[in-house]
Amino acid sequence: MMEGPIIKKENVETLLETRFVKVYDLQYAPERHYYDASRREKEELIAIKTDEEFRSMAPDAATCIVILKSGSAEPKLFLQYEYRYPTGRFLLSPPAGLIDKEDAGKEDAVLLTARREIFEETGITVRDTDRVFEVNPLVFSSPGLTDECNALVCAVVSADEESEVTQDGAVGSEFFDGYVLLTEKDARRVLRDGRDAEGNFYSVYTWAALIYFVSGMWKENEL
Repeated sequence: MMEGPIIKKENVETLLETRFVKVYDLQYAPERHYYDASRREKEELIAIKTDEEFRSMAPDAATCIVILKSGSAEPKLFLQYEYRYPTGRFLLSPPAGLIDKEDAGKEDAVLLTARREIFEETGITVRDTDRVFEVNPLVFSSPGLTDECNALVCAVVSADEESEVTQDGAVGSEFFDGYVLLTEKDARRVLRDGRDAEGNFYSVYTWAALIYFVSGMWKENEL
């Protein structure tokens, strides 16, 4: 396998720069161009990282696979309906959020982000007695369009739906319209259908949360 980046920093041109997103022209050969939408500054682009930098880099955000356990009741996967502006729809989604600048570089930045986002988006406090662990250190959203990447985190939380779950903590562009708690049987149905109960499609991160839940892999970390 080829080692090292094909694209050099001097062959990267900034085409668009805004507060929230940038678009870069990645010239990978003479008169050959590819375009990358990114949150990153030019010097932090993944395309120009060395292999060592690539393998040790941090993700941009954390996506949370939240499993609720309440007494002897069957464990349930929490998913919410969040408005996704590019699709113009409320899509079935797991809680997720960007890693704050003040947390970036901390050893536990991903888990700190997960705890914060779960509280903001669900109202649920992840306690010290709950299990929170990394499922995958970094997965790409769409390497054909953007270098954005998320860590996958699982939180197995003891919580009461009626007294704790709320979506009043939305910030910025976040916009929610309810949530669902899926048993393993429910989750398998959503996986088979490729659609939610409303007949709508969902993101690959939702698919990952469903797969991880029904696989039972989350139980492997139980004491």
